[in-house]
Amino acid sequence: MSAVADRVLAGDVRAAARLIRLIDDAQPEAEAILRELWPRTGRAQLVGITGNPGAGKSTLVDRLIAHLRAQERTVGVLAVDPTSPFTGGAILGDRIRMQDHALDPGVFIRSLATRGQLGGLSRATSDCARVLDAMGKDVILIETVGVGQDEVEICRLAHTTVVVVVPGLGDDIQAIKAGILEVADLFAVNKSDREGADRTVRDLRSMLELSHAIGKEAGHEIAIVKCVASRNEGVAEVWSAIEAHYQFLKSGPGLVQRETQRAKNELVEVLRNRLLNVALQKLAQEGAHLDDLALRIARREIDPYSVADEAARL
Repeated sequence: MSAVADRVLAGDVRAAARLIRLIDDAQPEAEAILRELWPRTGRAQLVGITGNPGAGKSTLVDRLIAHLRAQERTVGVLAVDPTSPFTGGAILGDRIRMQDHALDPGVFIRSLATRGQLGGLSRATSDCARVLDAMGKDVILIETVGVGQDEVEICRLAHTTVVVVVPGLGDDIQAIKAGILEVADLFAVNKSDREGADRTVRDLRSMLELSHAIGKEAGHEIAIVKCVASRNEGVAEVWSAIEAHYQFLKSGPGLVQRETQRAKNELVEVLRNRLLNVALQKLAQEGAHLDDLALRIARREIDPYSVADEAARL
């Protein structure tokens, strides 16, 4: 086993940070280390935190970290940030909000850039979560930017998905548009000291009833929990609901089903990337480069289907 893998398994923060950097930069070296770590993963509880901008996701994550540390549980955090269109680097706003935990050896926080990827979740998020798992973190919190297909992406990765909404931002309508009802394992109505909090709860409950969404697993009712994260009110209740859902999964086939589906998604993604790279390399060897092909397709000189067929035959 490599020295980096050994150090990650021992909980070494610098080794983990280095490996995550290699993963985020798509360095070949990272894959070899991940292969070594694979048998020692699968123990952490994965929690997704998503929702619209301004919902207070980072504040809730910050409070959940403190709550979990009070229970002597170690925590890893992956904050998936928007990517700067100029530098390609992650905006570190989430880490700034969570800086109170920076010196706690039981907490590891990392920001990842979405790099403009559809769905918002960094292509490396799953592998980075695996690094935190291998480090021995008990709970891994994954916060997304909360736009577009983020909710669907995080649902494929987390054991429990928390959708954070706030009164007064039209979240009831946005929930329907974004298909959040199909994604949420529980709703956290944050800033519930605002006017309209009870109405938001009622609207969510009505939509759940109308959609017959009692949970993604039969027998699980989607919880709706009010909180004011900035004042640490209701945070314990939010975690209790998360834990209740996780225990529900463990008590039946739900956990195995989610892990199997996650493995399937990862395998498909790896195969897709492998085959795409092979196809592009073969086309390049034939003198057909991606940018040139794209230009010819845009000019309607060729069509993408024929190019794909040609690549498959090479």
